[in-house]
Amino acid sequence: MDQTFIYGGLALIGISLFLYLALVFWSPAPMITHDSEKKYRSHASPKIPLPLTRLTDPSTVNLTIVVPAYNETERLPVMMASTIAHLTSPALKDKRTFEILIIDDGSTDGTADTVLRLAAEYPQCDIRVVTLEKNLGKGGGVRHGMLYAGGERLLMADADGASRIEDLEELWKAMDELGPTNAPAVVVGSRAHLVKSDAVVKRSLLRNVLMYGLHTILRIVGVGHIRDTQCGFKLFSRSAAQQLFPVQRLPTWIFDVELLLLAKQLGIPVAEVPIEWHEVAGSKLNVMAASLQMLRDLLIVRANHLLGRWKATPPKAKSE
Repeated sequence: MDQTFIYGGLALIGISLFLYLALVFWSPAPMITHDSEKKYRSHASPKIPLPLTRLTDPSTVNLTIVVPAYNETERLPVMMASTIAHLTSPALKDKRTFEILIIDDGSTDGTADTVLRLAAEYPQCDIRVVTLEKNLGKGGGVRHGMLYAGGERLLMADADGASRIEDLEELWKAMDELGPTNAPAVVVGSRAHLVKSDAVVKRSLLRNVLMYGLHTILRIVGVGHIRDTQCGFKLFSRSAAQQLFPVQRLPTWIFDVELLLLAKQLGIPVAEVPIEWHEVAGSKLNVMAASLQMLRDLLIVRANHLLGRWKATPPKAKSE
């Protein structure tokens, strides 16, 4: 009887050790920022890179739009045209300063050159491009852009323009209510109201299966209160971004869930606002591979937080 307990205990220890080592092995390595990635090029300085504003520095503009871009020479011009048309419209032109920060995530199609050509077409706008030395993934690109953004508010937006830029104003109003005086707050653009619409119904069966499977897993990991975690249209106050992005670990497309988990742990309020959205051709997401990666990454995030390997630490109150 005693030997059974001993062998059972040893087996349990062995399994636990194996699972822990597997967690360590599968957990992504810390994202390293190279010196060249701390600088940007623009219409004003297309050849000589200039230093970026750090997230820890005071804000320099009202809004930064961070756009992760991997091989987006075809879709980016359309997205930029609509974005700039909105931001420079008579209603907003003199009310809000902005910068657009394109993160070229190791593209091989000349995305950075395309951005510089667009910047020359809109010389009145502060359009910046940062070229990462290697492809990190969407989460890595967004994180880098947020860590080097100058905005008091920071919008994450996809390069395909699937989300309607005019809906930024609805997110802005929600943040005015949720985080007055620049308090920590996150406002999530949501497509949940479109579930029964043609925009979603006409998507491929695999994409819809992935969507419903993700919702089930999200309820298990603790962010089921957010109906749409994956919409690439999210607004962060600078104070919220300062707490969230330095401790973000996932470079993959499921990073949004990690950010929302971190916000929940840190007590940062999150609002969800319906937006318009439409499918845009040219997605680089492999649905089957993404499904397996999604499950793995969510388990990695949850396990690391439960074991205390990854921690979200609230900022310390400043002493008088």
